[in-house]
Amino acid sequence: MIEFQVNDMTCGHCAGVITKAVASIDAAAKVEIDIPTHRVRISGTDKQQAIEAAISDAGYTPERIA
Repeated sequence: MIEFQVNDMTCGHCAGVITKAVASIDAAAKVEIDIPTHRVRISGTDKQQAIEAAISDAGYTPERIA
């Protein structure tokens, strides 16, 4: 599982944009988003760097949670 803190994700629209960004890298990845805590959890993929870059390219600032 890959987990990010995305503090500039504030609404449902943001969550949708991030979900689409992840799907553009790996359509089979499962995305779980918790807007109140600004957490994005992604499972079913090993493309961490590409996904992090896609979220950044979508205009957000993902911070990897160890």
